[in-house]
Amino acid sequence: MKKKDMNTPNPKKAGPPQWATRFFRWFCNDHLSEAVLGDLEELYARRRPLLGKRKADLLFVMNVLLFLQPFAIKKRSSTPVNQLAMFENYFKIAWRTMSRQRLYTGIKIGGLAIAIGTCILITLFVRRELTYDQHYQKGDLVYRVYRESNLHGETERGIYFPAPFAKALQDEYPEIELAGHYNPSANAVDAGNTVRRGDEIESTHEDGFVYADQGLADIFELPFLRGNAQKALLEPNTLVITKRIADKYFANDDPIGKTLILNDDETQPYSISGVVQNPAATTHFQFNFLISLAGKEFWKGEKTAWMSSNYLDYIRVRPGTDVAALEEKMDALIGKYFVPSAAESGDDRSLMAWVKSLHFKLQPVQDIHLNTMSVGDNLTHGDVRYAWLFGAIAFFILTIACINFINLSTARSAHRAKEVGLRKVVGSPRSQLVNQFLIESLVFSFISFALGLALARTALPSFNTLLASPLTFPWEAWWFIPLLFLGAVLIGFVAGIYPSFYLSSFKPVDVLKGHTTLGARSSIRSLLVVFQFSISIILIVATLVIQQQMHFILHKKLGFNKDQVLILQDTHTLGDRIVTFKNELLQLPNIKHATISGFLPLEGADRNGNPFWADGEKEPEEGVGAQIWSVDHDYLPTLGIDLVAGRNFNVEMASDSQAVIINQTMANALNLKDPTGRAIVNPWKQKWNVIGIMEDFHFETLKKQIEPLCVVIGRSSNVVMVKIDSKHPQDAIESISGLWKKFSPHQAIRYTFLDQRYAAMYEEVHRTQQIFTGFAALAILLACLGLFALSAFLAEQRSKEISIRLVLGATAGSIFQLLTRNFMTLLCIALVIATPLSWYMMQRWLEDYVYKISISWSTFAIAGLVAVAIALFTVSYHTIRAALANPANRLRSE
Repeated sequence: MKKKDMNTPNPKKAGPPQWATRFFRWFCNDHLSEAVLGDLEELYARRRPLLGKRKADLLFVMNVLLFLQPFAIKKRSSTPVNQLAMFENYFKIAWRTMSRQRLYTGIKIGGLAIAIGTCILITLFVRRELTYDQHYQKGDLVYRVYRESNLHGETERGIYFPAPFAKALQDEYPEIELAGHYNPSANAVDAGNTVRRGDEIESTHEDGFVYADQGLADIFELPFLRGNAQKALLEPNTLVITKRIADKYFANDDPIGKTLILNDDETQPYSISGVVQNPAATTHFQFNFLISLAGKEFWKGEKTAWMSSNYLDYIRVRPGTDVAALEEKMDALIGKYFVPSAAESGDDRSLMAWVKSLHFKLQPVQDIHLNTMSVGDNLTHGDVRYAWLFGAIAFFILTIACINFINLSTARSAHRAKEVGLRKVVGSPRSQLVNQFLIESLVFSFISFALGLALARTALPSFNTLLASPLTFPWEAWWFIPLLFLGAVLIGFVAGIYPSFYLSSFKPVDVLKGHTTLGARSSIRSLLVVFQFSISIILIVATLVIQQQMHFILHKKLGFNKDQVLILQDTHTLGDRIVTFKNELLQLPNIKHATISGFLPLEGADRNGNPFWADGEKEPEEGVGAQIWSVDHDYLPTLGIDLVAGRNFNVEMASDSQAVIINQTMANALNLKDPTGRAIVNPWKQKWNVIGIMEDFHFETLKKQIEPLCVVIGRSSNVVMVKIDSKHPQDAIESISGLWKKFSPHQAIRYTFLDQRYAAMYEEVHRTQQIFTGFAALAILLACLGLFALSAFLAEQRSKEISIRLVLGATAGSIFQLLTRNFMTLLCIALVIATPLSWYMMQRWLEDYVYKISISWSTFAIAGLVAVAIALFTVSYHTIRAALANPANRLRSE
């Protein structure tokens, strides 16, 4: 064999672009095609050595396009008028077919419309989740700073930093263009929740108070409507409000320069320096009031303290910055600022060890919402896993609906077989038949899209309520309507391509003799049923498990009594009168107990943590990390928390100001077998004598282990809890409201019940349960439509066999068993597949909870029985109808 010359050009690569050559032959008249194309190829061969392949290809394509002249275009057999009439005929046939088969038409359009409406809603949700914090012009340069520490193999993350940290970042590193911070917890100190104009006396409760500096406003590119954007937060006692607040309090006035009074504190009015657009729904940084940090010190020395962390810090880096290298450089601040400050705190090896384990990290602002790291930022996060899960569910739902559409089309194929055969006999080519069936599918698709869009728009408010998410249709977006149109075309094509080729493939001779083989392959049908009901069973199991976990959460013994406990809010506005208010509460009828404390056994309430040691035993580097809550003498009786040893606080014993009550977990962590009478200390040399041991109670969600906790006598006046008589709750509320009006006549009372707040902690679980219930119902509905199609197909395909069996003496019961046996087998296979998958998925979901249920076999049994019952009910219509039909009507023509 001759070895190929490596210098010989490949003819395929040396010639002009093949697609251009094919295009030329397609449009050019036959008597011109070869001659002209030969000349163009010769011209291309001369140009290529001189100009190169790219320019020669471009000139060849230009020559081809320039030859698109009327004299050169090939004449087509069908005129545009004939083609228009042909398409008009296709639409007429499609409409007549739909009119004659109203039941099947309704099922096909209804199933597809429901799936499309669901997909539209899920797409809106997924789009919203994935576009969080994407609206900043320089968002790719904005980062949130967080810290990591690793002691004894446990990684702990946090986002709170000292007050001077932001300035140090900007001063020390030229890569950082801007640095800013805010304090979200300050409204529990003195930012307040009640607001009134300086010239009014009635106060109104408002949320969303944040202390921030000018750097933060610049980083987040706040869209100012009024005021100077560069100086709005530079002056002390100024604040920036949102447009919603401006419209509410200054509807007809310019708010700039006007004053607001917070918490009825007239000694410190705040001047409005700016109005900004309401924060976008898709940003993690939500607020109504931005209060300037200029000149603000929450306690003496706070601005220079490096061991008190209350601020969230953000930076904007300069373009081209190596973020990973910047993270490594930022760790130098630990030795420069944190270590010396920790050393000044005294002999605290625990604090020093923690400081030396720190590392600073940068998180892109776009990643914050879908962040799954535990950083304790108290934000409502999304979860990218849920976003992709919902997207996958939308895809599966739409796929099931399309396959159901195909099955219903092929199941009714016998009614179209003679039409196809006769049209082929009179000369209709297969391409026309394919076009006709595709047009019918597109008509179905466009009608389904219109109905699906209407369903989605109708269901959007309920969907928003379910997800607690303000979704809207992006009608103003240029791409929305074209995308819907493209989706309708794509779905119509995908759903109609198989029925079109299948129905157009019938041979006229076989059709007219009645020898047509109907339907898709048995394996495809079986796979569809298994797939549909596997998804349905998984969703049913998920719904049942979530429901059981929710019931477990709401009825578990918590260690405190949450029933009939009223939480009065904004009580810090009473100032020094709060103790008198509490004492008068206790004089009201139907009031059992009352306590003053903002430290509640609820997620998001006041928290304060310290390391502790048993006095005289401060040996380990790390103390016992524990919560220390400021309460009054009536805290434990109000919440029904039991003591297992020792005694409660006594108002008549002055020494109890230095006393502490610890929980059982803290006693065990301190290795104190008999802690009563012992003393505990923190790193700042504060000492408390243990007077009692309280029973462990859940003060965080059930996702967390009960941690060490101690309570001391202290001031935390933003909440008053009242234990009322369960027999007369309404009378007690009216009495409390009257007393509140006496103490605070210009401020409306705000209250809620502890059990309601507890249930609200698990609102996400409740929403997840409702979402999976809805998806399960939808999947079952679509699966039933698929079964309905397959049972119709099976009954139609085996109609002659059934008739013969009936003639030979078969009973209706045996026919029913014959037609349903295969479906039941497939359902059992689906149950076998779905059981391990659903068990694994729900075990992973339950891993988020320390206290949880065990998944029992009965859950899968119930899910299987529900699926079987629904399947039998669905297929009964066609199977019973076939079993009771008169066989003579079917066999008369044989």
